[in-house]
Amino acid sequence: MAAASRWLRSCCSLLSFPVLANIRRRCLSGVNGRWHQMVGVGLGVALCAVPVVEKQNSVSLSNDALIKRAVSLVTDSTSTLLSQTTYALIEALTEYTKAVYTLVSLYKQYASLLGKMNSEEVDAVWQVVIGARVDMTTKQQEYLRLESSWMTALRLSEMAAEAAYQSGADQASVTARSHIQLVKSQVQEVRQLSQKAETKLAEAQTEELIKAQGEESSLPQGILGSTEAGEDPYLRED
Repeated sequence: MAAASRWLRSCCSLLSFPVLANIRRRCLSGVNGRWHQMVGVGLGVALCAVPVVEKQNSVSLSNDALIKRAVSLVTDSTSTLLSQTTYALIEALTEYTKAVYTLVSLYKQYASLLGKMNSEEVDAVWQVVIGARVDMTTKQQEYLRLESSWMTALRLSEMAAEAAYQSGADQASVTARSHIQLVKSQVQEVRQLSQKAETKLAEAQTEELIKAQGEESSLPQGILGSTEAGEDPYLRED
């Protein structure tokens, strides 16, 4: 036993030398590296062997959910169409209203000058009035065309809102109906302004006709659409 103890102490003293100590560290590091590598590979194989279960959300893939999603897209699209047509219609109605008021102003000026102009001056002023009437008619046709498109967009939005309600997409339905009410009120407000302008135009035309009857002798033939000539003063070509 004493001899064995001396042999072990000599081995340990040898390993304490720098050269042998370096050899020991390299050996131990090699063993540790191979050990970690083996452990890593083992864990990787073990993880690959574990089955991965993908959790599917059955609610999000249900028919009702897909219908609600589609309905929401439809309400967004119809609301965009309704907004664009509303903007175009309001702009066209505003331009038409301006043209009506321009014609009202010309009629009033024309009526105030009756009896103070010669026939050539009356004819020149009347040509300006006719030009203003043509411009007003053109803008009226434009707003009527856009009004038809707006009515179509309005019906589509109402149908989309109803579809959203029936499918259970309450938020989409409420949003669509609120938007519909908003654009209706906006268009109605502009329509009232144009109707007011049309009323003033009718009054100005009536006033002009009354004054023209008293000054018929000073007007060129055909302006008042006399029964003898059978002409409409608004269709004159001269």
